[in-house]
Amino acid sequence: MANGTSGGAPGRVEIRCPASAAGPERVCPVYVGTCGYSYSEWVDSGFYPEGTKSAAMLGLYGRCFSVVELNYTWYQMARAEALARMVEGAPPHLLFAAKLTRTMTHERDDNWREQLVLYRQGIAPLGKRLVAVLIQLPPDFDRSLANRGYLAALLDGLEGLPVAVEFRHHSWAVDSVFAELSRRRVSLVTVDAPDLPGLFPALDVVTNPGLFYGRFHGRNREGWRSGNMQKKFNYDYTDKELRTWCAGHLPVMVARADRGILVFNNHVRAQAPRNAARLAAILGELGDGEG
Repeated sequence: MANGTSGGAPGRVEIRCPASAAGPERVCPVYVGTCGYSYSEWVDSGFYPEGTKSAAMLGLYGRCFSVVELNYTWYQMARAEALARMVEGAPPHLLFAAKLTRTMTHERDDNWREQLVLYRQGIAPLGKRLVAVLIQLPPDFDRSLANRGYLAALLDGLEGLPVAVEFRHHSWAVDSVFAELSRRRVSLVTVDAPDLPGLFPALDVVTNPGLFYGRFHGRNREGWRSGNMQKKFNYDYTDKELRTWCAGHLPVMVARADRGILVFNNHVRAQAPRNAARLAAILGELGDGEG
């Protein structure tokens, strides 16, 4: 990796990849943002101005970032009318990743195929601004024969959409899984999370040359399995941790993909937007010392 420069939009950094045996010099745009944007505590924490209402948050968010992961589509089925209004009022540079609804991941219903049809209809207004549908699978979703069959059917049902998969169970970290995701051009999510037994490891395997996708959950070992979301995602990355991550993972990922997104999930006390802004700044600074 040679350098990073501002891509002209907030939270978007262009990483220049030098010529190599794999091809000529090129630029890989990296979009940095957060998982969700509508948090009242972000007003109290100072990310949003005092008195900011929910309806005004996305516009303010777009002043800082160029991608956002929609969390609410995990809690409730996406509705086309609501998403159309959201897109209409969003800054034009803002891209969206949308989580797949929990009734198809964590709380699977027997009618998941019907749910999938509704989901596809619901996210349709995102159009070309949809950077990925995120399938986040639960920690107990291991690589059993039944689960492999379910995931394959789910991916078949999402055919034609950009898709990323985040595993939480370590059993999926095998070459055959990576090969199948590559065949389908589905992005394997790179996770940054506490180093705990049984969790999917932090890898920089790129399975889709069209997109790499990284999620920073924080490294709160004590809170991760507490059952309390505030404790689980209460973590503030240090500059050293972010720079170490960049040095260790980013060169491999930008070398193998045309673009990438990096989002922060440690939402407590607005640590996510603060860390995201810092990471974007670090990526931009890389050009000052290298090249």
